[in-house]
Amino acid sequence: MTHGPPRSGPRPLWQRRYALLVIPLALIVLISVADLLAPQDIHLGPLLVIAPAITCSFAGPRLTALTGALAVAAQALIGAGDEFTRNNAVQLVSLALLTCLTVFFSLLRERKGRQLEQVRSVSEAAQRVLLWPLPDRIGPLRTASLYLAAEEEAQIGGDLYAAIRDDDGARMMIGDVRGKGLNAVGEAALLLGAFREAVHLHTTLPALAASLDRSVSRYLANLTPDNETGESFITALLVEIPDREGVVRMTSCGHPAPLLLGPRNTVTLPDLHPAPPFGIGTGEATPDDYTVDEAPFMSGDTLLLYTDGVIEARDSTGDFYPFAQRVAQWSDSRPEALLHRIRRDLLVHAGGHLGDDAALVAIHVPTRDGRRTRATTAQ
Repeated sequence: MTHGPPRSGPRPLWQRRYALLVIPLALIVLISVADLLAPQDIHLGPLLVIAPAITCSFAGPRLTALTGALAVAAQALIGAGDEFTRNNAVQLVSLALLTCLTVFFSLLRERKGRQLEQVRSVSEAAQRVLLWPLPDRIGPLRTASLYLAAEEEAQIGGDLYAAIRDDDGARMMIGDVRGKGLNAVGEAALLLGAFREAVHLHTTLPALAASLDRSVSRYLANLTPDNETGESFITALLVEIPDREGVVRMTSCGHPAPLLLGPRNTVTLPDLHPAPPFGIGTGEATPDDYTVDEAPFMSGDTLLLYTDGVIEARDSTGDFYPFAQRVAQWSDSRPEALLHRIRRDLLVHAGGHLGDDAALVAIHVPTRDGRRTRATTAQ
């Protein structure tokens, strides 16, 4: 395999800052020269305050203080060219004070920036602990996942997904906790832990769903304040994909049905019979309370799991995101490319900001020769 010449990546941040420093320094020189050449009744020295103000926008307090000191020196030089008056003194002191204020606010901004970086680090660590990244392959399946948090600077919220491989196939779950913030993260962590523990203990999806509902109900009963009883719940979709049967089995607990992307850009919405979300009932659920729905899932097909943050995203006119319509044009894409296109299109539709967390999981059955083997009549 041949490679082209190495590309030069983006310059480090400190190099970009020093390159931008040319702007305020050039302004100091230009303003000083213009003031010295201007008639005596025209005073351009006060404009020197622009230099530290501009520096503060891209640099830290040290470079801001340096630029401010040069601006004050330039103001003193301007005043030395004429008879030093009280007006010159006032301008000099005012510029020094404004420079000190600019440096002070630059210090505050730098401190907030460090705090924000710490928050981001904690958020990313929480995401890695709670939402384990899905591997590119789970048995014969190709998979990819995407999480978009609605909270500013957050990496995780109340949406969740998980996948477990067993001897006969794969089991997956996608869910959505009602609400946002730390409470939603805690409930998501509970369900993820319960799923990873119970998925190996129950042979059927209804038995697994009943076990998860009992776990969530116990948690909510013990930790939810009395005035919020009945207001917390989690929707979830449990998925089972056997290796050799060509089907997908699903149990919905109040969660939207997935999209099944088939040949010739077809998009099918499986007919599910959802049970109530986890945490709604008495906490005494049994397998008989849940239904298993089955759909064909052949080579070349893609199953797209999602949360309601995707389909409820609105544009500036209030219209919902036309999810199935948009996805149909990318049905031949591999899982990672498919989610990349959805992410870009969804954010454009929503104006760059989602009103709710959104999670997607794409599951693809690859073919040996790159062609679909499923008959076009099998929908």
